[in-house]
Amino acid sequence: MRLLVVEDDDAIAAPLVEGLRRAGYSVDRASTGTEALARVTHADLVLLDLGLPDLDGSEVCRQVRKTSAVPIIVVSARGDESDRVLGLELGADDYLVKPFSLRELVARVRAVSRRATTDGEQPAQRMGAVEIDRRTRRVTVDEREVALTPKEFDLLSLLGQDPGAVVSREQIMDEVWDPHWYGPTRTLDVHVASLRKKLGDPGLIETVRTVGFRLRDS
Repeated sequence: MRLLVVEDDDAIAAPLVEGLRRAGYSVDRASTGTEALARVTHADLVLLDLGLPDLDGSEVCRQVRKTSAVPIIVVSARGDESDRVLGLELGADDYLVKPFSLRELVARVRAVSRRATTDGEQPAQRMGAVEIDRRTRRVTVDEREVALTPKEFDLLSLLGQDPGAVVSREQIMDEVWDPHWYGPTRTLDVHVASLRKKLGDPGLIETVRTVGFRLRDS
């Protein structure tokens, strides 16, 4: 597995790269946002710092998401709730605040890559006008592709695993975000609202009060 570490601080990047290589990963490093954008096509997963000297990491994330679904883990000293929410809503798959242990980072890398691999092994699923292709991570409505963020896709994919069944808010946060997610759960409601709008059918994702959500079984 090829990792791209985007970090401008040599004192942080050097031991991080060395530790990840000892863990069995092939690791490349970029020290600027521009360099990261040039190298991202060769990576299987990106570890992205936000404080870069040229482009802010959030802008790098935004630009990557225009063309690629490569998993992104933000690794940053910015631990404010607003920073974590922004990073995830821009398309990051996980957010890890410095300082952290190499063991925790490797566990996050494995979890994110496992989710991406699982999605890629499942066949396309059609529910009325909506089709979810987990292999390509594409969603279409009436044969028209809909642009979803990685979290929106993961949320729809989770609900689509068992249409009609209620999925609790806690389960969604654990599986789509992270069991250690400490941000506001309102980010889930933001993603649900965005999905309803993009899919063009507000009733497709039903709210079960005080419990969670379910995908309408058509």
